[in-house]
Amino acid sequence: MEEKQKQVMGLWEKYLTLWVALGMVAGILIGFTFPGMADFIDSLSIQQVNLPIGILLFLMIYPIMIQIDFQQVYEAIKTPRPVLTTLVVNWGIKPFTMTFFAWLFMTVIWAPFITSEMAAEYTAGMILLGIAPCTAMVFVWSYLSKGNMGHTLVMVAINSLSMLVLYAPLGNLLLGVALPIPLITLSLTVGLYVGVPLIAGYFSRIRLIKKRGKEWFDEVYVKKWGSVSKIALLVTLVALFMLQGEVIVSQPFVILMIAIPLIIQTFFIFGLGYGAAKFLGISYEDAAPTAQIGASNHFEVAIAVALTLFGTGSGAALATVVGVLIEVPIMLALVRICLRTRHWFPREAAKAAQIE
Repeated sequence: MEEKQKQVMGLWEKYLTLWVALGMVAGILIGFTFPGMADFIDSLSIQQVNLPIGILLFLMIYPIMIQIDFQQVYEAIKTPRPVLTTLVVNWGIKPFTMTFFAWLFMTVIWAPFITSEMAAEYTAGMILLGIAPCTAMVFVWSYLSKGNMGHTLVMVAINSLSMLVLYAPLGNLLLGVALPIPLITLSLTVGLYVGVPLIAGYFSRIRLIKKRGKEWFDEVYVKKWGSVSKIALLVTLVALFMLQGEVIVSQPFVILMIAIPLIIQTFFIFGLGYGAAKFLGISYEDAAPTAQIGASNHFEVAIAVALTLFGTGSGAALATVVGVLIEVPIMLALVRICLRTRHWFPREAAKAAQIE
């Protein structure tokens, strides 16, 4: 069994780009060929929180939560530099760079191809993504990057609270409209995507270690769920592209025009956070999630606000949906960048020297 798990892990890591590409193509084909299936899954939503996607997220995040030693959380609270770096990047820089890239592409570069009205709506949707940092999927990216999960948990909690205070003022400043805070959507996503797997993971860890021992827990239970997590990630990718299969096929050039500045923004913010962590001497285990939480977005909140302000068929709503589509493939690319550059950071460099 253990040998099979190693083989699966090897195939996952070796051919990750292929699995992602196949997942995207499969999702688009299913969504376009069977639009009724996509509509049914999409209908299983409460306040823009899709329940089937929520189940898949649980299957991704629960295996991570069972591995968190809460001593790590305590240690993370005592080291504020990574958290402060994240807060500065997420709230002091990211909203304004997103606004700049949206303006540059929608009103300058793409101006010959779209109307000024649609440019304004696409810009608004992109800004809504820029002021909504990730709260759940960052657990997956941090875990895949071998980051500090205690630090990730602390950052997610602080960012969730920060969103309550900063989301509306930043939206008002950048969009010039009074921005509603979708409290129900925010509460549901944090509760379902973070709270439920966290509580389940915490009590599973305590009970099973007490009952079966730490060795069995680490070598059997954790490894079994680790495979489930990766399968759930690929199924989530298929599901996200399936839900938007018709849109992608019917409006490919519009999707591409929105995706390009969003991808540039994602890499830029990641590079900024990652570079700042390197400059400040933050360890790799903290640097990876510090950069990733700003690079990814809380798209449920962005979609909910876009629908409230601009309507279902608006360019703003479409822009937030494109944010959903690029999330998984781009963040997986950033995970690979993290893994290949971890020797740049103090602790990893020290470990490498010791091994040699």
